[in-house]
Amino acid sequence: MIRKIRIFLDMIKFEHTLFALPFAFVGAILGAVTAQRRLPEWQEIGWILLAMVGARSAAMGLNRLIDKAIDAKNPRTAVRALPAGLLKSGEVLLFIIVSFFMLFWAASNLNSLSVKLLPIAVFMMVIYSYTKRFTWLCHVVLGLTIGLAPLGGWVAVTGEVTLPSLILYVTVALWTAGFDVIYACQDVEFDRKEGLYSIPARFGIARGLGIARMFHSLTAVGFALLLIMTDLSWWYFAGIVVAGALLLYEHRLVKPNDLSKLNAAFFTMNGVLSAVVFLFTFIDLVVVRAW
Repeated sequence: MIRKIRIFLDMIKFEHTLFALPFAFVGAILGAVTAQRRLPEWQEIGWILLAMVGARSAAMGLNRLIDKAIDAKNPRTAVRALPAGLLKSGEVLLFIIVSFFMLFWAASNLNSLSVKLLPIAVFMMVIYSYTKRFTWLCHVVLGLTIGLAPLGGWVAVTGEVTLPSLILYVTVALWTAGFDVIYACQDVEFDRKEGLYSIPARFGIARGLGIARMFHSLTAVGFALLLIMTDLSWWYFAGIVVAGALLLYEHRLVKPNDLSKLNAAFFTMNGVLSAVVFLFTFIDLVVVRAW
């Protein structure tokens, strides 16, 4: 049983929850303070956490199930649980159903808008895995899907969608699209051979990395707009300066003719960035105000 649990956690890359979860809590804290002059309640935090775990687990399970045949052909992904035969498709399908139940249960304990937006979230989680089959904008679709984490956190505590919440949504979407373009650089030859779509496969690695830099430049603009439009102040400003430096460093690690440091750019830098933005937002809106 423990071995099976470890296989499931590896299948969904549970440790990568660090990418989106901090931003979900950024959305919750910023939404509560901006819209209602309060902090999220512990009960709300708990339901948001459950919703995030359910949503991400369902999305990753769907991706692995839908891409099973493609993953089996790619030497980089052939060792994943499904193509390697470590898990059966029926087991993964059951895992997806349970994960969706967790998401629905959590949303129903938050507010009516959270429930009403569920069909959109489910649609985005399902459609993303198919987009690489017909459009090189698949990275943007992934961004718009993961960007639902902070928007969901905001809606969970406020019951409304506002302009700042949409700015946060688009900002995280652009950040995600940028690092996904970088990640796709390692599969350019395979994608072209199999007729799959990605920005690097369509435009080449050099131009693809340039597009990723554009996405991340717009991410920095989005973070700055939030500073102007909300109650955030100098601590948050310090955090986005650090985040900007991390984005610059991420792009210095990856070069068109040298992808050897791609994993460090993708996993390490982006995990640290999301944690940094959350930490400085928390200090700004919670710790400093408590003093």
